[in-house]
Amino acid sequence: MRSTFTKIAASVMFAGSLFAIQAAHAETQQADLKGTTVVLVHGAFADGSSWDKVIPMLEARGLHVVAVQNPLSSLADDAAAAKRAIDAQSGPVVLVGHSWGGSVITEAGNDDKVKALVYVAAFAPDSGQSINDMLKGAPAPVWAPELRKDSGNFLTLSEKGIAEDFAQDLTPAQQRIVYATQGPWAAGAIDEKVTDAAWHHKPSYFVVTDKDRMIPPAAQNAMAANIKATVSHANSSHVAMISQPKVVADAIIAAARSAQ
Repeated sequence: MRSTFTKIAASVMFAGSLFAIQAAHAETQQADLKGTTVVLVHGAFADGSSWDKVIPMLEARGLHVVAVQNPLSSLADDAAAAKRAIDAQSGPVVLVGHSWGGSVITEAGNDDKVKALVYVAAFAPDSGQSINDMLKGAPAPVWAPELRKDSGNFLTLSEKGIAEDFAQDLTPAQQRIVYATQGPWAAGAIDEKVTDAAWHHKPSYFVVTDKDRMIPPAAQNAMAANIKATVSHANSSHVAMISQPKVVADAIIAAARSAQ
């Protein structure tokens, strides 16, 4: 009987020790990226809330996260907003851009604090290049008829454009939120040229969205190859950070590891 009790006690002690080791490992992993900041730059037809599913995944790894609210009024204005966010940080920064935000991080990412760039279904222009330069000769996008221009020359997407082209893999309720919160984008922004493309100087990562109707996946793959990015894929629409947030978070976490 005593032998049986001894064995049970030993088993309980072993299980407790194993649990303690696992808990310690989980706690260490949770904070393994502490000290690094992720600055998230949204794209056109969006705002900072588009990252709300990704942010908790990053914070769970100890990362400090800042989501920039772009004015979407020009490349210069948006890059200035990103630079202010970078300036406010004290440690290494991973700079992330979605869609139009790729142009913004390409312009703003030369700060010494920025250690890596992450493009999410994003444009990656070269120095002296605008989005219009990149699109020369390409057919008009399928979503072009869904653009609406206001009296200030700012563009938004129709509800149909959001549902069918921008965020077709979201639920109708999520699509209505995206439509309601979209940021109007200055029509002239696509003509503004990047001065010194940061991807020439910083390691880059690229999340290609394989069901994208806004920026064709083939174009994303070509840009990723051009900037020699580490590539991952999301089986998603243009808004992978909403429909496939773990894929996006994993790419950012990989970039953060490289920044340490």
